Amino acid sequence: MSETKQPGKATLLEIYRIATLIKTADDRFIALIKAGQIASPYYSPRGQELIPAAISVSLTPADYVVTTYRGIHDQLAKGIPLKPFVAELFGRATGTCKGKGGPMHVTHVASGLPVTTGIVGAGLPIANGLAWASQLKGTDQVTVVNFGDGASNIGAFHEALNLAAVWKLPVIFVCQNNGYAEHTKYEYGTGAATIADRGLAYGIPGVEVDGNDAVAMWQAASTAIARARAGDGPTLLEANTFRFRGHLMGDDSHYIAKEEMAAAIAADPLPRFRAWLIEQGHATDGQLSDIEATNVAAFEEAVEFGLASPYPDVSELDKDVVAEGVQA
Repeated sequence: MSETKQPGKATLLEIYRIATLIKTADDRFIALIKAGQIASPYYSPRGQELIPAAISVSLTPADYVVTTYRGIHDQLAKGIPLKPFVAELFGRATGTCKGKGGPMHVTHVASGLPVTTGIVGAGLPIANGLAWASQLKGTDQVTVVNFGDGASNIGAFHEALNLAAVWKLPVIFVCQNNGYAEHTKYEYGTGAATIADRGLAYGIPGVEVDGNDAVAMWQAASTAIARARAGDGPTLLEANTFRFRGHLMGDDSHYIAKEEMAAAIAADPLPRFRAWLIEQGHATDGQLSDIEATNVAAFEEAVEFGLASPYPDVSELDKDVVAEGVQA
């Protein structure tokens, strides 16, 4: 863990709570799909939990987060209520989008989560729009947009960074670089040594950080968020991490060398962070076990709610497609 500027005990424990909630959710969703209790596409964030957990503790409820189809960790970190969140992933009428969005399009505006997109790179210009709105309104809201390393090669990435730099938008671009763009290893598809280097081309800070180090991630994120909130413009963060469970459910990760996968799993950031919290005297084993148990109980309650909820009625099929009063 980093030895410089560190968050306080309460912040560290909140990061741990969020990160372990994400792992709880991921484990449970996979078990439910395997058991045939739900049928859904699913993109696991396992291994990347600390990134949004460490970012979210510096955000306010009014701030925005934009994410992509591998986004349950970002969604949970932003504070989306568990019951409607789980119901949405189950495709139930009580979900945040009435069961119509599913895991690739979870939205909950009240929590500051206005967009989850299934299109690679599409979230960046949307994030600029949200940040511009905040700037025009004169609020101190910031927008965080999450994306993978593959999205950094999409035209929208470059256009978004350039516009954000020109207009000094209060936006933080967070590349969760797990080393693989779907099935393509980083060096096979990206010419830049680091994605953070690309910030230089647009005159904005580009910061490379160990996304599996909770404190280092908090340091980088809190600095970028404070900078944006102060009106000093955008930052590009490259959070290096690893994806433990393939591109999507059913992917056996055969394209990843067994040694590389084994090394990543051996360095699992969650048990490492847990051990560090105890070692540094921030918490006892019992206190952390209580956090974990509370997460499991809350999530199981949400699962029961989701499974007991009805599916959307067929009459809902053509609703919420266009704004009310607009002719389709």
